[in-house]
Amino acid sequence: MQNKKLEVGVRIDSSLRKLGAVFAYTFATLILAGCGGGGSTDSAGSASAASNNGEPPVDLPATKSEGSRFLSQTTFGPTLAQIDELSNSGYSRWLDTQFELAPTLHLTYFDEQIAAGQNTSSNLVYENFWHQAVTADDQLRQRVKFAMSQIFVVSLVDGSVGDSPRGVASYLDMLGRNAFTNYRTLIQDVSLHPMMGIYLSHLRNQKEDPARGRVPDENYAREVMQLFTIGLYELNADGTVKLDSRNEPIETYNNDDVSGLAKVFTGWSWGGPDKSDSRFNGGSRAPDRETIPMQSYPKFHATSEKRFLGTVIAAQSPANPDASLQVALDRLFNHPNVGPFIGKQMIQRLVTSNPSPAYVARVTAAFNDNGQGVRGDMKALIRAIYLDPEARDMSRISDAQAGKLREPVLRMANFLRVTNAKSTSGRFLIGSTDDPATSLGQTPMRSPSVFNFYRPGYLPPNTSIGTAGLVAPEMQVTHESSVAGYLNTMRSAVQNGVGGNNPRDVQPSYSEWTPLATTPDALVEQVNLLLVYGQMSASLKTQIRDAVNTVTIPTNNAASAETARRNRVMLALFLALASPEYLNQK
Repeated sequence: MQNKKLEVGVRIDSSLRKLGAVFAYTFATLILAGCGGGGSTDSAGSASAASNNGEPPVDLPATKSEGSRFLSQTTFGPTLAQIDELSNSGYSRWLDTQFELAPTLHLTYFDEQIAAGQNTSSNLVYENFWHQAVTADDQLRQRVKFAMSQIFVVSLVDGSVGDSPRGVASYLDMLGRNAFTNYRTLIQDVSLHPMMGIYLSHLRNQKEDPARGRVPDENYAREVMQLFTIGLYELNADGTVKLDSRNEPIETYNNDDVSGLAKVFTGWSWGGPDKSDSRFNGGSRAPDRETIPMQSYPKFHATSEKRFLGTVIAAQSPANPDASLQVALDRLFNHPNVGPFIGKQMIQRLVTSNPSPAYVARVTAAFNDNGQGVRGDMKALIRAIYLDPEARDMSRISDAQAGKLREPVLRMANFLRVTNAKSTSGRFLIGSTDDPATSLGQTPMRSPSVFNFYRPGYLPPNTSIGTAGLVAPEMQVTHESSVAGYLNTMRSAVQNGVGGNNPRDVQPSYSEWTPLATTPDALVEQVNLLLVYGQMSASLKTQIRDAVNTVTIPTNNAASAETARRNRVMLALFLALASPEYLNQK
């Protein structure tokens, strides 16, 4: 009996390796070439949740496939239970329920682990990211928070930030807390979080001193405009770039604006019970200074006139950094660029890399006015993104320009969710996954720069994507090494689990899958529903079914038969996870 189990195990490993090589070639030729993919007819029906003419979407998913697609965009991966729940509640009610769920907190986990004797390290941030992504009930908040973390970047790669992992845990909580508030609140909380202050160097930023040749640090002033609010060029409401009389883009700011705004971000440093020089300089340490907002220190704030973006803050005596900040953030928040600039990036991270100008315009309108005269309502922004016809219309799956490349973190989280993965330790011991050759090539909160892992306007060179005038942001972390590394990583994850320890800490569960293994068509359809929302092509179904059938289920040994069924499940999942149809989220 032991020999038979081993024989089946060797066979599945060999099958995964051989077929993985075939799929690696397919992935490299189709995805790296920038080809779009079609889809099959929805097996559960042809009704669409939305139309292409801007009409409001039908709120109840017409099919389980439509529900699965919605959950692929709004969570880290659909489950059968969530698909059923959505089929009964509808899109709007599901969003309402998610909006009301209390946030799952990173800092709580971090402090619990420290109290239990764990060492303070970045691993605690990674562990709880995966724990929440895979198991948390507030999935919408988790998915939106992850998207926001790639716009408002702080990175543990930075040595000073890396020395404060507890602060990074609180930064993630701050993003999560603001996922459903107002953008004005969000941008202030981002600006005053000490991790952002460290990362973009406006913590302990001092006023100018001509005698010493000192000028305010301009780093945050530049990035809060370029990356967090208005971008480089003036935009129309639909996200297209405005042009001047010479047909050139119109810049949103210049160096004088940066210098003027930099004065606003002087005199801010660690929070605490007093405003002494020692506390400003970091000598006096409040117990929670990594997690509480920075506070103002008038002594170090510029009192000279501040000019930026057509706004003037008169010279101050005495200095009033809090008042200066409110004026500056109000000016940025009310700039007409914010809606299209941020709205389009959120669409790209959640739904599609190349939204139409009309889609962006509708999301901008929701940002500008939530229907009750409120600007910057994040709930209205999220609703507009997910309920738009371009997000819900199933016919768009066949559009080669629709969709986005799933980034590596989303792929792994999706796999762990559809297999109801469990952590033996309860901690999800997944550390850095940076290496593209041997791992995912992406670790949450370890962006290589303030520009994220990939830029929203990235064009893969020498591809049909660029020729078509499209962008593919996630392709910036996709190359020959990362393609092979992903396939090897997922083959290992499917067979052995993920994370530290031996056996590995995070184990997929196949107990709900193995009963389907005796009927390959049923197995393929469940893989199809949960990973490709019922849109798997006939050719891919045939490839997976034929591969599954190569694993024979013995009839004379119950244990060997169960091993064979498990191997069939693993093979079906791996081949789907490796396929371009899965990797291109439509």
